[in-house]
Amino acid sequence: MKSFADLGLSKGLVESVQLLGFESPTPIQEQAIPVLLTGNRDFVGLAQTGTGKTAAFGLPLLDLVDDKSNDTQALVLAPTRELGLQIANDLENFSEKIKRFNIVAVYGGASISEQIRKVKRGAQIIVATPGRLIDLIDRKAINLSSIKYVVLDEADEMLNMGFKDDLDKILSFTSKEKATWLFSATMPREVRSIMKNYMTDPFELQVGEQNTGNVNIEHAYVVIQDRDKYLALKRILDYTPDIFGLIFCRTRIDTQKVAEMLMKDGYNADSLHGDLTQQQRDRVMVRFRQRDLQILVATDVAARGIDVDDITHVIHLNIPDEMEFYTHRSGRTARAGKKGISIAMISKRELGKVKQIEKTLKSTFRRMMVPTGPEVCQKQLLSLMHKVHEVKVNESEIEAFLPQVYEALKGLTKEELIKRFASIEFNRFLDYYRNAPDLNTEGGKRMDGEGGDRYAAAGGTRFFINLGRMDGIEKAQMLELLDDFCGLEKKDIGKIDLKGAYSFFEVEKEKAEQVLKGFKGGVEYQGRQVRVEETSDSGGGGRRSRGGDRDDSSSPRRSDGPPRRERSGSGGGSYSDRRRSDKPSYGGSRSERGGSSSGRSYADKSSKPTSSSSAPYSEKKHDRTNKKWDF
Repeated sequence: MKSFADLGLSKGLVESVQLLGFESPTPIQEQAIPVLLTGNRDFVGLAQTGTGKTAAFGLPLLDLVDDKSNDTQALVLAPTRELGLQIANDLENFSEKIKRFNIVAVYGGASISEQIRKVKRGAQIIVATPGRLIDLIDRKAINLSSIKYVVLDEADEMLNMGFKDDLDKILSFTSKEKATWLFSATMPREVRSIMKNYMTDPFELQVGEQNTGNVNIEHAYVVIQDRDKYLALKRILDYTPDIFGLIFCRTRIDTQKVAEMLMKDGYNADSLHGDLTQQQRDRVMVRFRQRDLQILVATDVAARGIDVDDITHVIHLNIPDEMEFYTHRSGRTARAGKKGISIAMISKRELGKVKQIEKTLKSTFRRMMVPTGPEVCQKQLLSLMHKVHEVKVNESEIEAFLPQVYEALKGLTKEELIKRFASIEFNRFLDYYRNAPDLNTEGGKRMDGEGGDRYAAAGGTRFFINLGRMDGIEKAQMLELLDDFCGLEKKDIGKIDLKGAYSFFEVEKEKAEQVLKGFKGGVEYQGRQVRVEETSDSGGGGRRSRGGDRDDSSSPRRSDGPPRRERSGSGGGSYSDRRRSDKPSYGGSRSERGGSSSGRSYADKSSKPTSSSSAPYSEKKHDRTNKKWDF
């Protein structure tokens, strides 16, 4: 195995790296650094997150930049301010013992005037997010003509976030003679386009197979009802007392809500999302890095660039639709050669997504069961005993108090003392999980809706709905729609007859009123008002249920729930606003933008419950009726 000294780095830089505790280069560092040190060739490095890409480009960059010149010689572009700050901090640490560089981080959410002052004082290396750099260019506050090296870090993420036009504009202000170094975890078509337009005969390096994940990450999933997500999350956290975890939600609102619920229930948690100021973000990240926080709840965008080596668990409250999102999420754990686990919380209808990710990653996902109440209690008790066994006793400090302790406890036998001691911490878990239900859902069965004519033949009820194959509706989507708004399970639904612009479905007779109530209140699908009518044949007729006739509070899915709190901002938007494909969406969108919509949207379900138990350790307080906890 090579050392950093074997890669051609200057002696001073090698010593600095060793002082930071780096003993040997990672594969991407070992293969990239010698090529980049030549300084005269474009470069493309493809490697997963957590493999040491920052040092792979940062170390040769520091050796190539002239610290005696105040000209801006290197530009590093990162998709998020968190990653930009992390890169700038790493570069400063690498160079602390050798050269005096002026490294300036330019990013949104902080004073632009202060950043302009720092740039004008002379910055040899600028680390920037595209949006803020465009602001400086438009203000003519920065000159990029002297740039010799441009680094595009996490290029796939920048393009995923819509920065292509910004990148085009930024690169147009740089010299054609520069060297461009591009690093990415994946290589989509858009990244290839950047290579074609802005790079000349680049040296391409791929470490590991493309689209394969970190082998140190164990991938797992649990199959649960959507309404049980928060309860299942708490079970997993309680079953893993020493967890140092990152929990992903789709939206800012859900991120804040989940974090608040966890804090309310006694967990050491906080949130990270785009609504936080830079000062708030910095404070949260300092606490997380120092492990003052045990759990961080984050959106995809806000979490990009988090570089914390010891994260043990990544939990996906929604499995993402895009493969790149799953890769970047799960890549937050198992960094620096350590092991970690990525857990996706899914419903039965999402098993197909897991299979797709397995195929792409060339990895097997383990079906994991949500721990039962007794299993959680046993794990907590063993954890408590382990802590007692491993605790360090300060003999000199405690000695003076022991006589009083002995006197107070002298009437207890050893067995009684152990029982009482364990019960102090353990009783709350016993109380909380007493009679706790099994949250696991049987997975793997097809949801094809082939119920035959059993309900129609037995006096069931037939319904017309103005959605069909032209709307992207198949039997699985129809089952999901009926589950989502009417609380119906597959066993409640009979034959589904799909047409072009409309469909028919059958349910048990006693479920008919539940269907009519479920579609009251203005349900939308792809911007269309959903209309459901009871009918005796495919020609129509019968009772009608038109959206908007009554307030949706009559729906059994939305009554008797936990208390709701007012949501700030807009949480609406219809299905077509939020998704790229014609697949139904649950729990909001990957987008963090809000939108407004009258009535309820299939994608948004704005009347879902939004609050948890007011009392810590009380699973009974959480309603497990037909309400969704869609995060």
